[in-house]
Amino acid sequence: MTEHADFETYHNYLKGRSSLGYMYRRYWLYPMLSHHLSGTVLDIGCGIGDMLSFRPDTVGVDINPLNVQDCLARGLDARPMQPDSLPFADGTFQGAILDNVLEHITNPTALLAEAHRILAPGGTLICGVPGEKGYASDSDHKVFYSEAALVERLAQAGFTSRVVLHAPVNLPNLSRFMRQYCLYGVFTRI
Repeated sequence: MTEHADFETYHNYLKGRSSLGYMYRRYWLYPMLSHHLSGTVLDIGCGIGDMLSFRPDTVGVDINPLNVQDCLARGLDARPMQPDSLPFADGTFQGAILDNVLEHITNPTALLAEAHRILAPGGTLICGVPGEKGYASDSDHKVFYSEAALVERLAQAGFTSRVVLHAPVNLPNLSRFMRQYCLYGVFTRI
């Protein structure tokens, strides 16, 4: 499959989200995450721009040009990025989001270094990763993160953990039975 076909397939996958999924993100998840953010925020791997359309003062980047074009056509601030390279100066943002991105990358060291670089000291990084069932449902997922593994990975990249949120709710074993279940770590740039 060519890179363009991969981009088109993933773009169409994102566009095919359910109304229930949209409502969940818009009225439950994004308000919960936004509570931990202030100032200008970078959505790394912004997809079709759901967070950009929800939260003012949020800029998106994506490696998929079809996602960027879709966001721009809707008047959202989205820009193309190359893998592991964010097109912004040091300390530009007060916050950043990696929502269901890390699990797609075998070694995210370079991307996390870039996230650290573009965040102001004391800035907030939110990283969301799927639970067990969600991780197993996508053949492109490369690394599974438990809560401890997520905190450790981000500590290695220069971030301290503030809180780990369980979405939609924190119930024992939900990770194994609900594909949409995710962990969201809220971290501070050291």
